[in-house]
Amino acid sequence: MQKSPFIYGNTVSETSFTNREAEVEKLKSNLLNGINTMIISPRRWGKSSLVEKVLLEINSDGRKTKTVNIDLFSYNSQEAFLEGFAKEVIKASTPKWQEWLNSGKDLFKKIIPKINIGMDPVTDFSISFDWSELKKHSDEILNLPEVIAIEREIKMIICLDEFQNLAAFPDFESFEKKMRAVWQRQKNVTYCLYGSKRHMMSGIFNSPSKPFYRFGDIMLLPKIETSKWISFIIESFKISGKQIDESLAAIIPKLMKNHSWYVQQLSHYTWIRTDIQTTISEVEAGFIELIQANSPLYQHEVENLSTTQLNLLKAVAKGEYKFSSVAVMSAYKIGTPRNVSKNKTILINNDIIQEVDGRFEFLDPAFEIWFKKQFFNTPYFSLSDNRDNQ
Repeated sequence: MQKSPFIYGNTVSETSFTNREAEVEKLKSNLLNGINTMIISPRRWGKSSLVEKVLLEINSDGRKTKTVNIDLFSYNSQEAFLEGFAKEVIKASTPKWQEWLNSGKDLFKKIIPKINIGMDPVTDFSISFDWSELKKHSDEILNLPEVIAIEREIKMIICLDEFQNLAAFPDFESFEKKMRAVWQRQKNVTYCLYGSKRHMMSGIFNSPSKPFYRFGDIMLLPKIETSKWISFIIESFKISGKQIDESLAAIIPKLMKNHSWYVQQLSHYTWIRTDIQTTISEVEAGFIELIQANSPLYQHEVENLSTTQLNLLKAVAKGEYKFSSVAVMSAYKIGTPRNVSKNKTILINNDIIQEVDGRFEFLDPAFEIWFKKQFFNTPYFSLSDNRDNQ
C-alpha cells in the first residue's frame, strides 16, 4: 500500500514539512549564535516539527555542535527531570556508549551517579542518583552541558519540549531560580525552551518578576499561510501519483483555518479516498471522518467543563463578546460578572478559546464545528457551496 504524504500525530521534519522557511532560518541562526530561544504557540501548530527540522539541519552540517531534545511531558518530579537531563546530555555528547560510563565517573564532583547498561546499551542506558545528594547539588546536573562542552571543545544545544510542565513540580519557584542562575552563566550551551500552554509559557518568560524574564528571544509561532498549504497539498498529491485541483486544495486549509494538524489530517483522509483525481465527494467524506474521529476527544473536553463554562462557550460559538451585559448573561445563563471573568480566564488558560481584537474564538476549528453541531444542531455547511465561493 502506498504511503500517505500527509503526516499528523507525529513530528514532521522532512518530506511532509511545509513552509516555515523564515522560522527555520531564525531558529537555526539563534541556536548557532548562542541566543536562547523560547517558542510559544497553541497545541499542534508544529513547534516540535520546527525544532526537529532545525536540529536535523544543524546535525548534518558537520559542526562541532551536539544537540539534545528532551520531551518533558512524562517527567513528574524534579528528580526525574534531573536524571533524564543528565542521561540525555551524556548520551548526546558521544556516540560511544563505553564513554558514557567514563563520563558518569569523571564529570561529577559532588554527587556519585549510578549507571546501568543493559543488553542494548543504546536503549537500556540509565543513570540515577541518591535523591538527598541530588537535591543538594542539583546545580551540578544543570551545569553538566557546560562542563562537557568545555572538556570536549564543542558547543551544545539543549531543547526542552513542554517546558511549562516543570511548573507543576513542588518547590518550582526555587528550582526555577536555580536553573536560570546556572544556565545564564554558560558560554558554550544554548537553550531552546518550548511548550503549548501559551499562558503558562508567557507567564514564565514575559513576567518581569519571574527568573526567566528576558532569558532570550521569544518566537510566537504563526499559522502557515493558505497559499503555502495549497501548494503543499497539490504537490504532495502529485508526487504520489494523484491529482487535486487548486480549488479543492484551497478548501482544506480554509475549512481547517490553517491549523497544521487538521490540514494534514483532512488532506490525508482526502488522499486515501482518491484513486487518481480528487472530487468534492472525497473532500466531504474526509471532512466527516475527521470530525467523527476526533469526537471522543471533544466529548471529553466538554464533560470537563462546568455548566457555566459550557454556557460561556456557547455564547462564544454564537459570536457574543459582551459577556457581562445583562442580556447575554440572562440568555446564556453564564452567572454573575465574577463567574464570567473567572470562567473566561479558565477557558483561555486551557487553550479552548482566545481573544482576538476584543472578540473571542475557538482555538480548535474542528472542535468548533463539532460543538455547534452538538449544541445548536448547526448543519455542516456545504463544501460544494464553499468551493463556489473560492
